[in-house]
Amino acid sequence: NFGMPGMGRGMPMGGFQQQYRCYPVSFIDKPQVENGDKIILPPSALDLLARLSISYPMLFELTNPRFGRKTHCGVLEFIAEEGMAYLPYWMMQNLMLEEGNIISVKSATLPKGTFVKFQPQTSDFLEISNPKAVLETALRKFSVLTKGDTVRFPYNNRSYNLDVLETKPANAISLIETDLQVDFAPPLDYKEPVRPAAPTAAPAASGLPVARSSPPASSSAQAEDEDSEDEAPQPKFKPFVGSGYRLDGKPVTPSAGSSTSAAASSSAAAAARSSGSSTPSASPAPTGGSKLLFGHSTANRAAAAPPAAKKAADSDDDSDGPAAPASNFKAFSGKGYSLK
Repeated sequence: NFGMPGMGRGMPMGGFQQQYRCYPVSFIDKPQVENGDKIILPPSALDLLARLSISYPMLFELTNPRFGRKTHCGVLEFIAEEGMAYLPYWMMQNLMLEEGNIISVKSATLPKGTFVKFQPQTSDFLEISNPKAVLETALRKFSVLTKGDTVRFPYNNRSYNLDVLETKPANAISLIETDLQVDFAPPLDYKEPVRPAAPTAAPAASGLPVARSSPPASSSAQAEDEDSEDEAPQPKFKPFVGSGYRLDGKPVTPSAGSSTSAAASSSAAAAARSSGSSTPSASPAPTGGSKLLFGHSTANRAAAAPPAAKKAADSDDDSDGPAAPASNFKAFSGKGYSLK
């Protein structure tokens, strides 16, 4: 034991380790110290550090012997009363210390940090326009970071608390003259925005059978009618079904035999023509081998017609019913001329 004032335990060879009673920095009217992680020690601590040739920067490990809580820090000044140490209040909260509690201070050597991940405690931190730039400025007042700590920094007349979730390459890192990569986790009170409900997938997409609703009775009846109309036989083409005209000028009147098919009528007419052509003509031969006569009367043609043709004409006259009034039109009633 060295017996120096303010030290309750001797300093082991090769390292600095002392115990002090801790108080917040507000007791010595230095509120600006709250914005970093540096503590204020008594002048006797500086003498011991100088004799032990502790290299700069001077870093320390703080321990609460009562609860075993630990953190790390730097030193700002050696102006505290002997046997006392002044800490930022947020650091005392991390160590679960109260005013006048005993704290152990031990020199430490930490690697330079390469990565740190923070988690804001409130969503107010997201309102900062450029949080990484703001945090970079705030971390200039810090010398170390310890995993599991909660650091505090002021910005725009407000204080923000950030939990240290992860540090690399060790659980405690030095921030002095190093390039540090910073990442953020969602704030503790962050809630995912409510997204609109996605439209439900069709049952067919999920492999479930699709229930098909039966059509109403009226629509089914209408469909049957349309089917029957489609199945109805289409009218066939019937040749020679138009109206005819007589050569003698008499009007054509419908007869009972008009329902006979046009094919039978045409075949009968063809048979009559063929029989007429095979029967020898009864018309008188020309008087001379060098004479041709034109314009025979209707009576002569009728007399010269074959018997079968006469019978067909008589049946046509009988089937016409009452005789129609005579017309002034007379076919082939002109005069004949000789070629001589």
